[in-house]
Amino acid sequence: MPATKQAPNRQAITLKGSTTLVTEFFKYAANTILFQRGVYPADDFHMVKKYGQTVLVTQDLALENYLEKILTQVNKWLLTGSITQLVLAIISKDSRVTMERWVFDINLVGQPAGSSEPAPAKPESEIQAEIRNILKQIVSTVTFLPVIDEPTVFNILAYTSESADVPADEWVDTDPLAIEASKSQQVKLRSFSTDVHRIEAMVAYRYEG
Repeated sequence: MPATKQAPNRQAITLKGSTTLVTEFFKYAANTILFQRGVYPADDFHMVKKYGQTVLVTQDLALENYLEKILTQVNKWLLTGSITQLVLAIISKDSRVTMERWVFDINLVGQPAGSSEPAPAKPESEIQAEIRNILKQIVSTVTFLPVIDEPTVFNILAYTSESADVPADEWVDTDPLAIEASKSQQVKLRSFSTDVHRIEAMVAYRYEG
């Protein structure tokens, strides 16, 4: 009998591995948004190679530390499954009006209904291609988002389950920084998924009309 050649088994991404990928994505997505929307000067960013493309990352130490602190906590919440949404809100520095809300919904990937066989592991190259497409889409949003010609600041909001362990000295209950429905337009962005998490992205922006 001829020998049959078996396909090598691919290791499914673990919760820890998926959490690392998702946290890393948030870092590059936040940097891309802050650069593209002019929240920080272009000179504050430098180019790095990531996901097979060039992405811009801040060189501002205070911003880098702030994002690092937030993402360390997000990483912990992802590991315990207690975070459901991350929002980056861009706010007018003077009027404190919310101009844009970049929303990332975080879902756990379930086993397909009625399936007893585990789903095949998703190759990391495929996950990276999906992430690359979202980052490219964030860059291309400048073609339809209203021009922001005033100084802005940003805030990151995390939506967690009631059981989440929230460090009281660092995170406080806050205003959702919503945009009034009558002045809000929404655009759904692409999504990406690992074997454990699925991230859905969208942007809501103020449109006076």
